Parts: sequence; C-alpha cells; structure tokens
Amino acid sequence: MTVAKFGIGARLRRKEDQALVTGRGRYTADIVPDGAALGIVVRSPVAHARFRLTGVEAARRAPGVLDVVTAKDVADLGPLPCRGMYENADGSMPPVPPYPVLPADTVRHVGESVAMVVADTLAEARDAADMIALDFEQLPCIVGLEEALAPDAPVLWPHIGTNLAIDAAHGDKQATDDAFARADRVISLKLFNNRIVANFLEPRGAVGAYDAASGRYTLTCGSQGVHILRPVLADDMFRVPRDKMHVITPDVGGGFGTKIFTYREYALVLFAAKRIGRPVAWVADRMEHFLADYHGRDHVSYAELALGADARFLGIRVETIANLGAYLGQMALFIAANGAGMVPGCYRTPAVYARVRGAYTNTVPVDAYRGAGRPEAAYLIERLVDKAALELGLQPDEIRRRNFITPADMPYTTPTGRTYDTGDFATHMDAAMELADWSRFAERRRDSEEHGLLRGIGMATYIEACAGGGPEYAAIEIDETGGATLFAGTQTNGQGHHTAYAQLASAQLGIDPANITVVQGDSERIPRGFGTGGSRSIPVGGVSVYRAAEKLAERIKARAADRLEAAAADLELADSKVRIVGTDRSVALSEIVQAMPAEERTEAQDWEPSAPTFPNGTHIAEVEVDPETGGVSILRYCVVDDFGTVLNPLLLEGQVHGGIAQGIGQAVLERTVYDQESGQLVTASLMDYCLPRADDLPSFSFDIRNIASATNALGMKGAGEAGAIGSCPAVVNAIVNALHTAAGVAHVDMPATPEAIWRVLREARRA
Repeated sequence: MTVAKFGIGARLRRKEDQALVTGRGRYTADIVPDGAALGIVVRSPVAHARFRLTGVEAARRAPGVLDVVTAKDVADLGPLPCRGMYENADGSMPPVPPYPVLPADTVRHVGESVAMVVADTLAEARDAADMIALDFEQLPCIVGLEEALAPDAPVLWPHIGTNLAIDAAHGDKQATDDAFARADRVISLKLFNNRIVANFLEPRGAVGAYDAASGRYTLTCGSQGVHILRPVLADDMFRVPRDKMHVITPDVGGGFGTKIFTYREYALVLFAAKRIGRPVAWVADRMEHFLADYHGRDHVSYAELALGADARFLGIRVETIANLGAYLGQMALFIAANGAGMVPGCYRTPAVYARVRGAYTNTVPVDAYRGAGRPEAAYLIERLVDKAALELGLQPDEIRRRNFITPADMPYTTPTGRTYDTGDFATHMDAAMELADWSRFAERRRDSEEHGLLRGIGMATYIEACAGGGPEYAAIEIDETGGATLFAGTQTNGQGHHTAYAQLASAQLGIDPANITVVQGDSERIPRGFGTGGSRSIPVGGVSVYRAAEKLAERIKARAADRLEAAAADLELADSKVRIVGTDRSVALSEIVQAMPAEERTEAQDWEPSAPTFPNGTHIAEVEVDPETGGVSILRYCVVDDFGTVLNPLLLEGQVHGGIAQGIGQAVLERTVYDQESGQLVTASLMDYCLPRADDLPSFSFDIRNIASATNALGMKGAGEAGAIGSCPAVVNAIVNALHTAAGVAHVDMPATPEAIWRVLREARRA
C-alpha cells in the first residue's frame, strides 16, 4: 500500500469537529423548513388494553390543527417488517405478528403510538393532542422474562397462542450432554443482562414532505443509512417505487444501533405531509425516546461449564430467554438468536449448545444496541469462566491460559460454526496484565483495606464477530483544482467518517484530507449502500473507498506518464502532485486532472466481505467498594486490543473509550424498570435512569497488539463496538473479586448499584 503522511496509520484529528463543537452542526431539528407543520404523537398510557379513541373530532376542530391521523387513516399502509428473520431449532420460521403504523383497537405497551396531531405550531398540536383520550378495557399484562413463558401467562398475540417468539439453538446438544456426563466438575451460573435505553445525544426526529406533481416523498431524519430506511418505506409500507422515496440524513447525534430502524413516526410525517400539502416535522423529547425507541439487551441466562480434572473445558451449555418486547423489531430475531453463536468466546471448548428463546412482553420492543448480541455472549462466558476460577481456586489468567485457542489453532472453527481467522489471546492478556500492574495488586489491596475499603481486580478476554453484511458502495470524483468529493453508502453517527474516508482516499491520491469532501446520507446522490452497523463502516466501506481511490490513482498515473516521460509504475501521488519516485520531477495533480475527460475523473467501487472479522482483546478493571454504602469506584482501567490494521489511532481510541463508558454504565448504573403489575415504565426519564457521568469513569490506559485480518482486504477488524463488549464482564468480575475476598460473594447481577451491593454483602454476612 502507498502510505501518505495523511494516510493509513496517521493520527489525524477529526476534520468534522470544528463545525460540530461550535454549534454549526446540521441535525434534523435544525433543518425543519419554514412553513412546516408540527406533529405531536398521542401515546398509550396503559400497557395492554382494547381501546377506542375519544376526542378526535374535537381535536380536529381545535385552533391551528391541520390533521389528526388515526389507525383508520393509515390502514392502507403496510406494517413495519421484521427483516432479520432467524430459524427455530426445528427449521421452521417464527410467525411475525402485525406491526401496524398505528394500532386499530389494541395497545401492547405503554407509550405505543395511537394517533398523530398536526398543527401550525407545536403548542397548538400539543393542546389538541391533550383532547384525545383512550377509552380502554384493561387487559392482563406481562413484563417479566421468565413469567412471560409460564404456561398460565397472559398472551399478547392470541392468534399465535403463546408468548414464545423464537426457539433457536447453536451447537450440538447430544455432544454437549455427553461432555457434561463425563465432566469432573460442573460450574453453574444464572445471570441477567439488564435492559438498556440507548440515550444517544440527539433524540430522533423526522421531516416528511410530498411533491404532488411527481408523486414523490422526501423523508429527512437521523439514521444509520438511508438505504436501510428506503426499502422499508417504499417496498413494505407505502408500496411505491423506490425512486419515489427520497431519504436524507443530515448530521446525526449518535445511533448505537437504535437509529438503524424505520419507526412509526417516519411513516406518519410522510402520510400527513401528503394529506395537508405541507412538510410535517416531528421531533421527540427525551421521554418519548424512553417510551418509543427500541431498547437493548434484556436477557436471563442459565449457563453451565463442564471441566475435566485438569480444568480444561469440555463443554458449555446455555439456556437464554431474550425479551423481545411487544412487537418484533426489524432485526430483533436475528439479534436475539445469532449473538449466542459467540458464546464459546476465546476458548477451545469441544462441545457447545446454546438455546435461545425469545419472549413477547408488554414492553417497548428490543432490538440492536451497541454490540447487538455479542456483549451478551461475552458477558455470559467471561462471568462463567471467572466463577469457575473461584470455585477451582485458580487465578483468572491461569484458567484462561489453559483453555485459550492458540495462534497455532488458527483458523479455528468453534462448535457454533464461527471461524476465527487470526488471534493471539494470551499475548494481549499478558500485555494488559502488565499495563494494569497486576503483579502488585496485592499491595494496593492492602492499602484499601487500611482505609476500610474492599479492592478488586477483574479481567475479561473477549472476541466478537463484525464487519460483515452486504456490499458497500463508495465513489470518488476528483475536480480540476485537485480536490475530491467522496460519496459513501455508510452513515456517520459521530464516528469520524469524514476524516477516516478522507484518509483512505488520501493514501492513494496524495490529496490533503482537508481538500476531500465526504458526502453521505442522500439516497439520490448515493445510489446504494448497506449502512452503518456491526462495526463495518471502515473495514467494509473503507475498502470500497480505498479501491475506488486506487483505481482513480492508476488512471491519473497513466495520464501523467507521458508528461513525465516515465512508466506509470514509477510514479506516485503525494502532496497534490504526481512525481517520479525518488526524484524531484513532478507535475501538479490539477494539471493532469484538467486534461482528463470528465468521465475519467470519477471511480466507483463496491466491496463485499467474504466473512466476518474477529476483533479481540483483554479488558482489566480495578475497583474499590465501600462496604458501608455499597458504592463502587473504578480506579484503573486498562485494555489491550487486536484490531488488525489501524487506520487512525485517535479515532480508534475514541471508539474504544466511548464503548467502555457505555459498558460501565450498564455494569453499575443503568437499569430499565417496569412495574410488574401495571406495565408502567418506572424509569422513563433521566431523573430515574442513571447514565454514566465524567466522575463515574476513570482514565483509560489503551494499547494494541494487532494481527492483520486474513479475510479483510485491508487487514482491518473493526472497533466500534469492542469497548462495550469487554467492559461489562471486566467491571463485574472486579466487583465480585472484591466482594468474594471480603464475604465469599460469587456473583452480583448488573447493574451493580450501591443498593444491590449493600444487599448482597448484608445477605452474605447473615449467611
């Protein structure tokens, strides 16, 4: 690869940040057009009920009201689809209940949309919305995971006859049962993976417009890819040709998976815009985010580990119930079931069987959230391995070292069918232990004990599958000044794509990244794309960018060869010049471009990965626990990762730090609580739901031990979700280490809040 000073490996600062941090970002709410009508969504106050709306006609007559949209009005629109289908263990496909734009007569969770009011002003829309009420007949509700699958549980979907949404499996049940039958020791653990609300900085919003002359809809909204939304809206819901559905995404303030999806409000603003002949805008407040945007995680698992006399792993057996909420989200079945395929983790385990059952409950639907199934698998196996170390009297690094898949085993296919191409797990574990000063932990523990505090240290060695999916599109157009415009089918949500893609193009074209404009988020200007998710933008979209730039560079060299009287193979592009390698003979890039026909100045490429990549690493957390209050302080945090080829270390560190912060939030702070009897969301605002703040987080020590991916064209593995995957088990393992030393505690569930730890310690002391 040609490496320029701004190219692959350079620590280039983000070029987009100047606008974003000085208030010049352009988010959905910033570009509501003058004269747009404003919408308010009427939401259900109850979790499960048959209903009819009252006050609709009064609302329609209220001052400034332009439209009131109800289920009857949108009955001809198709339902939201479930695109991430997944087979049951018996090979059958799960039934998909209808997910209408608005429900006609039954609501199934608190906050479910039942109508939209559109008015000249937001105040008028809100006043009219207050006139609409639900006349309802309460139905029994169910919010608990295990309770939902009980034989006598109230059923959400009578035509299905059960709350069981999917019953999937990975691995070989008989081989796993045989392994347990010959085991010398079996370690068991029940654990919860708590429900999470995404809480991105920018709440969702949407602006719908309709052009009657062309019959064309335009939706502007924050998303993770316009080409993810467009097929759902055009094919499934409005049933119009795709060229009649224009989707635009401006700046986006965070996504974390939750903004991948098409939501009811997107269809509603488009429908209302057509009816009233004006653009219609809707922007959520934070409470609507809690009540209407897909949640994440929410599993209960029963895990067992079979070991031989030498503490070698013989088998892993898992039973998981995943909460899917009231409806199937667009990737919900896939996220719930597929992630369990990563249960083997970094370990050579001959037999694995993981069964996953999804359950309907009267709660907000659950779908992809940062990591999307892999954090759940990593948390399960890393907590199970640590518990085994406790029961066997082994150090956490020793039990891992005995059972790691080694570099000599690569490529290695797990019993669940994942083929790891590269990895050296012991090396990054050793490096992380050195970075964390593990050998001197006992001294630091004694210091804490002198102050009446409990100190613990915990590690997690993780591996994840990412950078898969379909082909990604990129195109580069170079102009007569020697600058370039780059079109990408992915969508930045704050990751730094404008900088990263400009670096990749710069590596081939020799143009300063400041002179490369990156365009995303417009289904007219960009013909196709798979979108952002699964840590795939740079490892997949980046390859498309790099190859398009490479093709364009070859064409420019061929054109410059005659001018410089040299072979094209002897030329390089750098500093906006084409020059003969090793000499000072050069010509300005702009001169060559000006002599090229317009059609030769553009190059487009699609690249599709042949297999996922497998980033991996070791996280180590060190904590202090106050036994009197249960309060946890994270004192040190070290991580050593293997991400393959690194494009920009600054962007990489930012992604890792952000993921760790989210994982720490889940481990010790964040908790989504529903009232068991009424189905009300108790934690429906930031007054009740605790997000991590700066003083909850330590400084992070980060290092890499990279091995290039064998399946990615640039050797990249992906890094966007890794921090959120390794952090939860590392933090909980550290807390358990502190509590076990003091009181024999072997497990604490997330979130390990002060109250939860105080109760666990009190029970342990009583015992």
